[in-house]
Amino acid sequence: MNKTISAANAPAAVGPYCHAKLAGNTLYTSGQLGLVPATGALPEGVEAQARQALDNLGAVLQAAGMDFADVTKTTVFLTDINDFAAVNSIYAEYFTGQAPARSCVQVAALPKGALFEIEAVAVK
Repeated sequence: MNKTISAANAPAAVGPYCHAKLAGNTLYTSGQLGLVPATGALPEGVEAQARQALDNLGAVLQAAGMDFADVTKTTVFLTDINDFAAVNSIYAEYFTGQAPARSCVQVAALPKGALFEIEAVAVK
């Protein structure tokens, strides 16, 4: 049985999708941009956007009764792969201990002109 997860502390979806779906014990999140939930604005710079996107992901995980330790796989999208090292150091602050599996890809563009997006799969 699937359950829709809506996080009060994450920005509203910018399209026809939900924050996440819980299927049994597995959570599948939609991509999280670095949008500030209160304003819907993107902070300036990839580092600030990465931190905010990870905070947004944390809010989605929390709404599902999970946290970063439950994440098994992430996919990171960057508009400039040269930001990889800067994003890695921020990412490591959120995923302490054993890190999840991860893919990181450069994309031509992200919604709203974002520089960073992250999606995750988590298992409780």
